[in-house]
Amino acid sequence: MTTPAPFEPDAVDRLLAQWARERPDLDSSPVAVVGRMHRLGDRLRAELVARYRDFGLGEGEFDVLATLRRHGEPFALQPSELAAQTLVTTGGMTKRIDRLVAAGLVTRAAGGVDARTRTIALTQRGREVIDEAYAAHLDNERRLLAPLGDEDRRALAAILRRWSLGLDAVLDAERT
Repeated sequence: MTTPAPFEPDAVDRLLAQWARERPDLDSSPVAVVGRMHRLGDRLRAELVARYRDFGLGEGEFDVLATLRRHGEPFALQPSELAAQTLVTTGGMTKRIDRLVAAGLVTRAAGGVDARTRTIALTQRGREVIDEAYAAHLDNERRLLAPLGDEDRRALAAILRRWSLGLDAVLDAERT
């Protein structure tokens, strides 16, 4: 693993220098964080999705299987519960479930007292796939975090949690 020098300009530094030259009247410093987060997010997503493809999954399918698996026995939820936990519309969830049913990784069955209620459950094959895919996913995330030491990772996780909770509060307040 090669680590960059203490200060090696990146694409965002170059972009900020250009804005400083062209619009010195504006404080472009938010780009140092948001721009880097955006670029990192794009790069991370591409790397994660590539690993999911190794298991015949897209990002959405991985998310559904992982949600069912982490809920434990009987590894089943209603589509509305899956949609709420994965932050996907029910229409989007239906498409994901259809693909997973076709692949034999989940079943869709009438459940409970109301026959209109459906339950989505992992098949044995689905459980095997997500167990293997999740282990590979964690290895991949460790690889992607390798440039950071343990202390930096813990500090970054704490900062991101604080930012996420704070941003949720700000945006919720703006909506009311």
